[in-house]
Amino acid sequence: MPLLRRARAAAVGVAVFATVLIAHGRSVAAPMDDSSPGCASDGPERRYVVLFDVGTSPETASVSTTAACGTAVVYHPQIAVGVAVSTDPRFATRMGRDRAFSAEAAVGRARKAGASTVRSVPSAVATTDRSGEQWNMAMIRADEARAVTPGDRSVLVGVLDSGIDADHPDLADAVDPARSAGCLSGKADPSPQAWRPTTSPHGTHVAGLIAAADDGRGITGVAPGVRLASVKVVDDAGFVFPEAVVCGLMWAATNGMTLTNNSYFVDPWLLTCDRAEEHAVYEAVRRAVDYAALRGVLTVAAASNENVDLANPRGQTAAARGTRRTVDGNCKLLPGGLRGVVTVSAVGPERLKAGYSAYGLGVVDVTAPGGEQSGDRCVLSTVPGGYAKACGTSMATPHAAGVAALLASRNPSASPQQLTRLLTARAQKVACPGDYDLDGADGQDAYCSGYAPYNSFYGHGLVDALAAVTP
Repeated sequence: MPLLRRARAAAVGVAVFATVLIAHGRSVAAPMDDSSPGCASDGPERRYVVLFDVGTSPETASVSTTAACGTAVVYHPQIAVGVAVSTDPRFATRMGRDRAFSAEAAVGRARKAGASTVRSVPSAVATTDRSGEQWNMAMIRADEARAVTPGDRSVLVGVLDSGIDADHPDLADAVDPARSAGCLSGKADPSPQAWRPTTSPHGTHVAGLIAAADDGRGITGVAPGVRLASVKVVDDAGFVFPEAVVCGLMWAATNGMTLTNNSYFVDPWLLTCDRAEEHAVYEAVRRAVDYAALRGVLTVAAASNENVDLANPRGQTAAARGTRRTVDGNCKLLPGGLRGVVTVSAVGPERLKAGYSAYGLGVVDVTAPGGEQSGDRCVLSTVPGGYAKACGTSMATPHAAGVAALLASRNPSASPQQLTRLLTARAQKVACPGDYDLDGADGQDAYCSGYAPYNSFYGHGLVDALAAVTP
């Protein structure tokens, strides 16, 4: 789920390197028709993420899907994860409850027709220079870093989000339409209407923080010289379903992206547990993250806005039909809680962990400016038609992604693991606060553990753009 909305309320060894697309309504095996015994056709069509054994061929995956009364939409043989649709409510049971899951059904929402795309009218976007309002860039020394290098055009950052307004003057030269795609159906669609924003400014705001042009007007991003790809994974209701995330990560892996920015967590849970029906979601996303890393893509992700200790999840949360689900050490934020992902917490202007920001020793890698809602201290960036402020770890994450892009510009042969080490080693160390009583109620609003070089609030410290470009 995109974190802006929340604030308001092992590598796979399969030597196949092309995603197999299966046209909707067709499969390799002869599909059952709606009158076939045992298949129901009177239910709502639901989309499922489907987990197969590693090494399963496209033909076998399609036959299995059809036999379970579903229709294959796409299959990623590299990670043995597919997407299917079915009108039979027993599809998941037939496939195996730990192998097929419909996030659509879990949130109880019917699929909606796509809304009209939102596009800026360049001549109507104010040309006032607002860089003086970017306290966030000064904090991480991005303004000084740009004097050394703005980043290299060979670096491509995938913004997995709600779409980027490529007509915005600050983003027009950065967005690469040929590498952009919409992933809401679980199958990549490179048409512009599929990856442009519709109802949400979130992706455009994130994109500006990474690479808005250094042109003397509006704002400037951390790495204005790099390119962006709009990869739409957030739907018009603000949901981020696992099949879309898998699609986005696989698109990044097969389209030469250097890193991806992931300012969201995967619905329908804040923390996804590696057990029972949740296993299908957990394992599908884990495989996609691992495959992206295998193909040289660094995943940078938000820590979320729930002010929870991600390293020590416990308790119970609401589940379907009035039931409760237990959260424990088997449950992780996706993708932020996975190994190999750079996870980012948020600080306000005083370099103190923002009240909303999640944290966790061994989970948070670095911190970055996300702003505080009190006192108009949010982060300014691009939105369709102009500029606006927003707060959240959604905003902190693109600062870290931008610094990682600068590091990749200076170290073009660096692997995701090497970029991570460079990013964390050059961060400004931030010690745990002596007192974290944000509301003055004589109590601690969260507990920081660790020491200055590495702790639960700030990880290895505040990202530093100047240090990233300094030999």
